[in-house]
Amino acid sequence: MRSNSMESRPALTPALTAAELLRWYWTLAELSALAREMGLSAGGGKAAVTARLAAALDGNRPPEPVRAPRRGGRRLAAPVDGDTVIPQGQPCSQVLREFFVREIGPGFHFDAFMRDYVAQHAGHTLAEAVAHWHATRARAAEPREVAAQFEFNRFLRDWHARHPQGTRQQALAAWRDHRALPKH
Repeated sequence: MRSNSMESRPALTPALTAAELLRWYWTLAELSALAREMGLSAGGGKAAVTARLAAALDGNRPPEPVRAPRRGGRRLAAPVDGDTVIPQGQPCSQVLREFFVREIGPGFHFDAFMRDYVAQHAGHTLAEAVAHWHATRARAAEPREVAAQFEFNRFLRDWHARHPQGTRQQALAAWRDHRALPKH
């Protein structure tokens, strides 16, 4: 149980301390707006923006955003087939999505297994990627840990596990109450 539940979330301003910033839940949109207001980069995801803001609010030099290297090289263009080789740096594109839906069916989606496969298996064929999809369906159906940056999704999954008959409206109301409380 959280202590001091009578506290209210402070305004997100440059006058906030890093400790207070880290005590509360903020959306990426809120954090990005504050970063821009303070002249900081708003890029790099929620964890990176939070770290940059916390450093700046403590009067330290914020870490520079890590830029993803540009992925050069060829990108697949339609038409593709099972013999098409995945090039280095190929993104999970609409061309790939259309191929996989055609080969696998309308239930296809880019889940973590397929995103990782495309990213890490340059030189393999799309037919091998289809085989990978089928081979990973049992593992894909298992519950997986929701990453920390998806706190809202994690909260909803946990809330629905505790309240199986609860409605979406009740879950969202519980989320609003949860996010209004300090984290620690």
